[in-house]
Amino acid sequence: RFRGIAGSNILNMSILGLKKKQPKTFKVKVITMDAEMEFSCEVKWKGKDLFDLVCRTVGLRETWFFGLRYTVKDTYAWLKPEKKVLDQEVPKDSPITFHFLAKFFPEKVEEELVQEITQHLFFLQVKKQILDEEIFCSPEASVLLASYAVQAKYGDYDPNFHKPGFLAQDELLPKRVLMQYQMTADMWEEKITAWYAEHRGIARDEAEMEYLKIAQDLEMYGVSYFAITQNKRDTDLLLGVDAQGLHIYSPNSKLNPNKSFPWSGIRNISYSEKEFTIKPLDKKKDVFKFYSSQLRVNKLILQLCIGNHDLFMRRRKVDSIEVQQMKAQAKEEKARKKVRDGRPAGREGPDC
Repeated sequence: RFRGIAGSNILNMSILGLKKKQPKTFKVKVITMDAEMEFSCEVKWKGKDLFDLVCRTVGLRETWFFGLRYTVKDTYAWLKPEKKVLDQEVPKDSPITFHFLAKFFPEKVEEELVQEITQHLFFLQVKKQILDEEIFCSPEASVLLASYAVQAKYGDYDPNFHKPGFLAQDELLPKRVLMQYQMTADMWEEKITAWYAEHRGIARDEAEMEYLKIAQDLEMYGVSYFAITQNKRDTDLLLGVDAQGLHIYSPNSKLNPNKSFPWSGIRNISYSEKEFTIKPLDKKKDVFKFYSSQLRVNKLILQLCIGNHDLFMRRRKVDSIEVQQMKAQAKEEKARKKVRDGRPAGREGPDC
């Protein structure tokens, strides 16, 4: 009997011990461009732990382009990998919402985006930015892009199946383009379908890549814009940060920069309080200073500068073993898919 009681006490103590050891958790919702996921995270988790979990869940290996973005007061921020999630200025909601988005953009999509999932996420994000008019696109280019988006969604054009009105529920063109011309929805559909019919034989991943190849040449593609001043007399300007370097714009024009600093020509970017200093590699050229008043925005600018510069340097080195393996696997998979789909192995998309 005494043994039984003692055994029971030990068991109870063990259960209590287990309860104490169970880590506290918090809920997170992560929104990608085509899905929503919920995770239960441990309070000790750093940003990297959550980010790695999302990448594994999505099946993404080209992690260096992406980040977890969240809204903080009047701006947005990216989750820092080295700090605990709950130690950052994340929303105090439950679940905490993050958007899994491309943070950095490639210089040449066809060379750099290897995995099909990476290409697909970029395609969805860039398409949304064009439709939301965050990236300016001419009417002609908008129609061509729309035709590739239709090919990616519906496959080859079949006049017996794709009858007039089949695109009525699809958002395919920016509102600015729709309002620019006195054209009905049927007339726009006819123009898009004329291009769409030309894309016969192009698989979904190829259509998405053709879309991105056109989009990457748009002036606002991949650029993050920030309001800055050049001096304390408040001369309003815009700073653009992208894969190529830093660009200075007039506040009313995001298309043509007044001045550009390519990464290859920058010796150093320093930041102190609200002041940024760009020192050109050529010491004969003037140092450029600008001011940004919000600390959160300044940290974001600095993050994007460092990350874009790192990727710029990385592109100019030999691919890592991991990237070489990914490229070889992707090439083999594409060849297998073409054989499986009964398409010629050397099939290329039409010239744009």
